[in-house]
Amino acid sequence: MWRPCYPSPVVLSLDHLADLAPGRVRPLKRVEYERLVELGVFGEDDRIELLGGVLVEMTPQYPPHASTVQRLNRVLTRIAGERAELRPQLPFAASDESMPEPDFALVAPGRYDDAHPSAAFLIVEVADSSLRMDRRLKAEIYARAEVPEYWIVNLVDRLVEVHRQPRDGRYDQIFSVAVDGVIRPVALDGAEIRVADFLG
Repeated sequence: MWRPCYPSPVVLSLDHLADLAPGRVRPLKRVEYERLVELGVFGEDDRIELLGGVLVEMTPQYPPHASTVQRLNRVLTRIAGERAELRPQLPFAASDESMPEPDFALVAPGRYDDAHPSAAFLIVEVADSSLRMDRRLKAEIYARAEVPEYWIVNLVDRLVEVHRQPRDGRYDQIFSVAVDGVIRPVALDGAEIRVADFLG
């Protein structure tokens, strides 16, 4: 018996979207995305975030990533103290078209029952396979949200890429700190973090 043969579906990547005419792509708004989440459109196993109006699947957490996140959680909790609220892997309302879920966001103390925070002192992403996206797309998103400091914990090269001084969708100051180095977050006066404490 004859059966129709359907081609495999095309899954658009962020690179594919650049090939489409701007008028053909209708970005998803953050309020629409939040409404879809409320309605339960996405399953519990759907690990996605809204970046630039596009739903992006989050990369799986392999053991090196997960263990680094665990160590960072301990370090950042200690330095935050009463000065900041630590939000691990929770939504950040960066713009009308973006709601990423960074590995860590240090935000002002308070309750966020009615809305996700839209400002942060520091955002941290732990990166291996997501390194390119964290350096380009997410860096632009956080710079446009005027996050004063953004770290990429680079598991590939075993260092931390520190981004500071956001302006016009980019960071003017970018430098790397090796495993034997120390980082002093600009928003947490006097705090020092030894990179070896979480990346060693």
